[in-house]
Amino acid sequence: MTTGRLRREIKQTKPFASVEEEALLGLQRTADVLERGMSEVLKPAGLSTAQYNVLRILRGAGDTGLACGEIGERMIHRDPDTTRLLDRLEARGLITRERDRRDRRVIVTRITAEGLASLKRLDAAVADYPRRRLGHVGVERLRALVRVLDQIRAEGAE
Repeated sequence: MTTGRLRREIKQTKPFASVEEEALLGLQRTADVLERGMSEVLKPAGLSTAQYNVLRILRGAGDTGLACGEIGERMIHRDPDTTRLLDRLEARGLITRERDRRDRRVIVTRITAEGLASLKRLDAAVADYPRRRLGHVGVERLRALVRVLDQIRAEGAE
């Protein structure tokens, strides 16, 4: 049985066509709320969530760096224009790009010291955000949610 909370939030007067529709819209609405909250956490650094995601990916890659396509595959939200996203980060001095010495067709992207410093300044606030937003739900319910979300993504994987 549903609570009707989502219908009230989006001011929908008619019932949802199915519980699946309600669940999908609830996931989308919740993702939007969480995304906006994360944007507020990142605002002092002047980073979008996509830019932050790229910097985290590159920090994890270390000195090896990654090609643009590899970055795109690892992103939480797939960005159709990863190149332009990287252009903006490079213009701010947060990443560097250079042609691979072994394969000149590949451009390797690495995080700079300034990019690492930006992440370091954000680390505590970013780590605190999930606890603040989701901690009240409880560990067992969050684990169940993670399992359900894993199942949904596995069914939709191509």
